[in-house]
Amino acid sequence: MVELKTDSSIDAMHAAGQVVARALTAVREAAGVGVSLLELDDVARAVLREAGATSPFLGYRPSFAPTPFPAVICASVNDAIVHGIPTGYRLRDGDVLSVDCGAELDGWAGDSALTFTVGTPRPADLRLIETAERALAAGVGAAVVGNRVGDIAYAIGSVCREAGYGVPEGFGGHGIGRRMHEDPPVPNEGRPGRGMRLRHGMVLAIEPMLIASGRDDYHAAADGWTLKTNDGSRAAHAEHTVAITEAGPRILTARR
Repeated sequence: MVELKTDSSIDAMHAAGQVVARALTAVREAAGVGVSLLELDDVARAVLREAGATSPFLGYRPSFAPTPFPAVICASVNDAIVHGIPTGYRLRDGDVLSVDCGAELDGWAGDSALTFTVGTPRPADLRLIETAERALAAGVGAAVVGNRVGDIAYAIGSVCREAGYGVPEGFGGHGIGRRMHEDPPVPNEGRPGRGMRLRHGMVLAIEPMLIASGRDDYHAAADGWTLKTNDGSRAAHAEHTVAITEAGPRILTARR
């Protein structure tokens, strides 16, 4: 069931979303060659703690997971697409890092992700990341009253495919509100004009994921959480929590 949020609830979700935005900004600023993923998780924890927020990631255990998630960020390096568990791995020059973060504040959730390079960037990686952001922008642009979920999916998938990138099947965005994952699912590929009609008060986490090689296949790593490309190619992930309003899409996790 899809819950339509009131305008005051959307404002409350914006407050949660801004905690996420601050955490991601802090993590990006702290990331550098030699910094460990666990240190970046500590940075995000400090932001959540200062805001009086909690993490919907920490302790989360969906049906596919062998263990509860042990961190407040997902930190996915190079060929990891999503759900990377922060470890003692120290970032190296040229790494691509995707960071996903959530926050719960006053009963409402926010969820967002970004991908960036560490140290000296490769042109191919910059293009991959720019395309992920462009796909996200296209999905947000389609998140308007009267459209359908398929319009968002089609907008995202079109950008990814036209650039020659793969799209991991079975993973995409979702509704969000009192819980991090709510209805409806928001695929990263689809047909326009199909799916649930978008209404004022719906709030969605829109999150394209791209594989550089153009292939779609992936596998779960030994930790049971991290999804990695089968061919070792690099991946990118971008995400915002977006409210659908009569005035147009409102990005609740926008970073300043």
